[in-house]
Amino acid sequence: MANYAGRKANMADPARNAFAITPNDSADLTTRALALYVGVSGDVKLDTWGGETVTFANVPAGILPVRARRVYATGTTASGIIGLY
Repeated sequence: MANYAGRKANMADPARNAFAITPNDSADLTTRALALYVGVSGDVKLDTWGGETVTFANVPAGILPVRARRVYATGTTASGIIGLY
């Protein structure tokens, strides 16, 4: 760790932390995600950091590289979603 002690974090760096996401139609995430990990493929409806509401159809299991502030229950069929930041 000492080699990186003075290094400032960059938005393009890999995630340092993760949190489980329970999709919710009325509440933003408590922490904005830099990307999402999808455990089980399906659709993911979300709000981006910029405020756009979009649905990603047929997202495969793996990393969805999008900055999200809300993941909706209605319109999301994927599961096992984890926020990365």
